[in-house]
Amino acid sequence: MSAARSKTAAAAASAARINTAAVVALLNRILEMELAGAVRYTHYSLMVYGFHRIPIVSWLRAQATESMAHAQQAGEYVTHLGAHPSLGIGPLLETEKHEIGDILRESLEHERATFVLYEELLTLVEGRSVMLEEYCREMLMTEEAHQGEVDKMLRRPGDIGQFLKS
Repeated sequence: MSAARSKTAAAAASAARINTAAVVALLNRILEMELAGAVRYTHYSLMVYGFHRIPIVSWLRAQATESMAHAQQAGEYVTHLGAHPSLGIGPLLETEKHEIGDILRESLEHERATFVLYEELLTLVEGRSVMLEEYCREMLMTEEAHQGEVDKMLRRPGDIGQFLKS
């Protein structure tokens, strides 16, 4: 069997074990949320003022780049399953609050909402698709680590306890 046919057969076998429509729907929601994250982080980076602007802007723009990469990855899995990636974008909330703490709290809320989508996807693919299961686990690890970093950034110097418990 040729490599191309073998790959196609493997994709078809994987799709047969999963509820493709439900998986694609969740992947598209993830794609939309990650695109919203890219827009949010870009917006936030434009709204930072003060002495600590440069490192904070740099961090926010890195998060925007990471969100875009995550959106692209979700879209690649949608097309892998033979479906069409969404052109939508997740919720964009303009609170008009641009203090660093406000930005970080909004970021944490968005990251937690995205984390829930990856958890939902994992329940759909666990034990059915190694590729998608590993993708979910990697994304959950990344998102959880990111939430931990934002939580640390929200703490006052010297505070050991978590800012916001899950």
